[in-house]
Amino acid sequence: MAKIQDLFSSSQGKRKVQSQAIADSLSTSKQASRSLRHLAIIMDGNGRWATKRHLPRLAGHKAGVNALRRVVECATDENIEMLSVYAFSTENWGRPRAEVDGLMRLFWETIRSDLEKLHRDGVRLRHLGRLQDLSPDIQKAVRDSVELTRDNTRIGLNVCFNYGGRAELVDAIRHIIADGRNPDAITEELISSYLYTRDLPDPDMVIRTAGEMRVSNFLLWQSAYSEYYATPTLWPDFGREDLRQALDSYHRRQRRFGRIAVPPTTVAQGE
Repeated sequence: MAKIQDLFSSSQGKRKVQSQAIADSLSTSKQASRSLRHLAIIMDGNGRWATKRHLPRLAGHKAGVNALRRVVECATDENIEMLSVYAFSTENWGRPRAEVDGLMRLFWETIRSDLEKLHRDGVRLRHLGRLQDLSPDIQKAVRDSVELTRDNTRIGLNVCFNYGGRAELVDAIRHIIADGRNPDAITEELISSYLYTRDLPDPDMVIRTAGEMRVSNFLLWQSAYSEYYATPTLWPDFGREDLRQALDSYHRRQRRFGRIAVPPTTVAQGE
């Protein structure tokens, strides 16, 4: 009888150890999934939003700026440390001249109108992309805004304007060669240090609005293991509830980075 009781107690002990291990594994996974530091957004759908309302495309882009203002506030409320937004790609130069000129003017006007408020709200601005291809007045406005907000800590806002993931890699490789780096010394860490995003964490999640399912040359290197989330919501309509739905989706995922989930530890028989 005593042997049976010992066997039963041993079996119970093993189950308790297994259950605790599973609980610990789930807790660790849940904690890791909640640490969303850097959110990136492909802001798509401005033109379609305007077309649906029989408005010029530039009206959609202006509505998109309002959506960005809204989302920056929402991201701050959600304690997200960094937000990167795709505002103008290197391929967007191929759009009609009137639209490109309107986007350049809107970018400059938004910096001028929003900079002081962003600074008061503790937003730290950073430009990602080929600044040298923009007009001198825009270059100056960008540099001044980055300098003014340099020490702000509430949230980082990286504006990808005249940005392309392939162009970024081309620029990095050119600088690596110009610096005379030994090919045998080139590592992933070295390449990362030459990117526009040097010193920035990789995005934990990339959101794309307007229902499209493509990366569109956005943060190609940095998003290698980012979680992706697509929503049919057009960017000008994107708001707090849309952001929360995306974050809820992120929190339900288990990020493995190419590995597998760690199985619960079990006690060997007879121990």
